[in-house]
Amino acid sequence: MKIAATYLNGEIFQHFGHSEFFKIYQAENGEIKSGEVISADGFGHGALAGFLKERGVEALVCGGIGGGAVSALAQAGIKVYAGASGSADDCVAALLSGTLEFSGEANCSHHAHEHGEHGGHDCSHGGHDCGHGGCGHH
Repeated sequence: MKIAATYLNGEIFQHFGHSEFFKIYQAENGEIKSGEVISADGFGHGALAGFLKERGVEALVCGGIGGGAVSALAQAGIKVYAGASGSADDCVAALLSGTLEFSGEANCSHHAHEHGEHGGHDCSHGGHDCGHGGCGHH
């Protein structure tokens, strides 16, 4: 099984659509066998699902991610584990052992939103609500 994690300096990068690097893990029998950091090659929000699918990724561990990206990843057959943070290696190991703490829903970005206060950030991501209170109600 191949698992990707948004990646920056060993940690889960908190904004999927702005990820410059992913760490791709090869896992077998619930254990990480190898991991390789790869560049997203300038791919952005819309193209990252295809970028990961082409590399055989079956699951993604990430921080914040918009609803449109979640939909694109789902269409690519990639299961999303959003809301993770901390060491990428530890998060993927926790996923494999069934102990990963993740939000289970999309976040619209890496920063907190107050109800109705978006600081100019449009978090509707292609017309989809981003999955948590106070966002996507435009």
